[in-house]
Order: sequence, then C-alpha cells, then structure tokens
Amino acid sequence: MGLFDFFKKAPSEEQKEKLDSGLEKTRSSFVNKISKAVVGKSRIDDDFLDDLEEVLISSDVGVDTTVRIIERIEARVSKDKYLSEKELNSMLKEEIIGLLAESEKSITNADIKPYVIMVVGVNGVGKTTTIGKMANMFKGQGLNVVLGAADTFRAAAVDQIKIWSERVGVDLVSKGMNTDPAAVAFEAVKYGRENNADVVIVDTAGRLHNKVNLMNELSKIKRVMDKQVDGAPHEVLLVLDASTGQNAFEQAKHFTAATEVTALALTKLDGTAKGGVVLGISDQFSIPVKYIGVGEQVNDLQVFDTTSFVDSLFS
Repeated sequence: MGLFDFFKKAPSEEQKEKLDSGLEKTRSSFVNKISKAVVGKSRIDDDFLDDLEEVLISSDVGVDTTVRIIERIEARVSKDKYLSEKELNSMLKEEIIGLLAESEKSITNADIKPYVIMVVGVNGVGKTTTIGKMANMFKGQGLNVVLGAADTFRAAAVDQIKIWSERVGVDLVSKGMNTDPAAVAFEAVKYGRENNADVVIVDTAGRLHNKVNLMNELSKIKRVMDKQVDGAPHEVLLVLDASTGQNAFEQAKHFTAATEVTALALTKLDGTAKGGVVLGISDQFSIPVKYIGVGEQVNDLQVFDTTSFVDSLFS
C-alpha cells in the first residue's frame, strides 16, 4: 500500500453531489449557451462552429484550447454532419476528457518520505486555506503532516496558517513574520524528516513582484529543501482562483515562468460561472489539475477526477 493510494479511489456519492452543487453556476451558463447554439440547427456547419467557438471562449475555456476542441469536432463530423444536442454534448464531453487526460501524469511518488509540497500563488486566491484543507485531507488518510509558514511577508499570513494547523491538528514550523522564507522552508523539511512526517507542505509568499525576484526567491527555497531531502520539493502546486477567469491564465504564465509547476489547484469553483478555466489552463500549460475547491468547508477540497468533473459539467 502506498502513502497516497487514496488518490486512486473513485469519488464517493457525497463528493459527486458536492461537485454537482459546486459547478451549478458554470454548468447552468455553459449548457444553456450550448443549447442556444444548437436551437434550429440540424447540421454542423461553419456558422454553428462559429457559435460554438463563441460559447467556449465566453466560458473562459481560452482561445487556444477552444481552437483545439473545434478542430477535433470538425474532424469527427467531416463525413456525417448530422447534429443533435445529445450528440454534440457527447462529442464535447469526449474531446474535453481527452484534452484533460493529455495533461494527466503521475505526480505523487509514494516511495518518498517525507513527500514535500511547495505551494505557490498570488495573495487572495485561497492558497493558505487550500493548504489547510490539504492537511486535513492527508491527516484523514492517517498521514503525519507538517506545515511550513514560509509566507513571511504578508500581514497575518503566519497567523492564518497557524490557525489552520491548530484546527486540523498538525504540526507547524514557523519563525514569525519578516524572516527568511528559505530558512523556514529548510527548518520545516528538517523537522518533517526528523519527526517521521509523511508529508511536508510549505507555504510561500504570494506577491507578484517582478519575475526575476520571484524566480530567485522560489529557486532559493527549492535549493535549501533539497539539502534536507533529496529531490525536494517533489511537487510544486500552483493555486489559482477559478473565479478570476482569464486573470488566472496570466498568473499561471507568471509562475510557470518562475518555477517548474507540477500540479494545479483551482479554488472557488462554487462561486463562479467561469469553471471552463479549468480546461484551458490544464490544456495550455500541460499541467494536471490535482485539486478543486467546491465550497468553504474544510472537507470541500476534492481530488480532481476528470470524468466526474466533465460528467458534472454536462449533467
């Protein structure tokens, strides 16, 4: 049995219901737009494809990903151009699942202990809250978790992650505000190694200062963690606020240029109709979505399941 075998489990019925509820705004907008595009059409022609392109782009799927989807649908209907809404939905589901599957890869090595996760993202996206929910998820699976408070510049950031550590019941390594983030990361990984932790999650500063400074800071944090555990961090998780739509794309560009992001967490899906951004960001940056936030409660962070997500989007 591996440390992270629970990632392989299918979502429970309760999780599916929560996902359906969380995607209600996105689903309502997305499906309604598709239905309007289909009304009065019996064949897939250029006019319809133009309408479908507009639907996808306005749903924050992104231009590049929209073009890929349109091209795939064109190829599939090059011979038989008969159209029904059911057939179109089926084709779209299959193509979207295919796109997301291309970004999927194994991102959890259960042979590494402690498994070190460095979390990045701008202020306000729910980064620290996501860390707390991740810690709760891991602890619920019987894993020993340590948090590192390396976002030492934002007012109250250290206090916030301390509250989460106490709420979840996991250890926290902190040196307080205005201290060297790399030193905190170093001590957190060291503490995790010495105390038989399964997972160490390190928070980092979320300021969008210039790219060179950001790159240097994140590189330094990565180097010092590697001195304690070979290959650390084993995962760099970028947290994005799905409700910001296209702004999330810009944040992804910035952080993927500054460091090697290996996984994504999309928060606040329950409060937005812009859930299509999940598709575009995963596809355009070839980075797998690992977690999605579908509510404010501690258990409302879900492991991303491609099929369940797309099924819910079209249900």
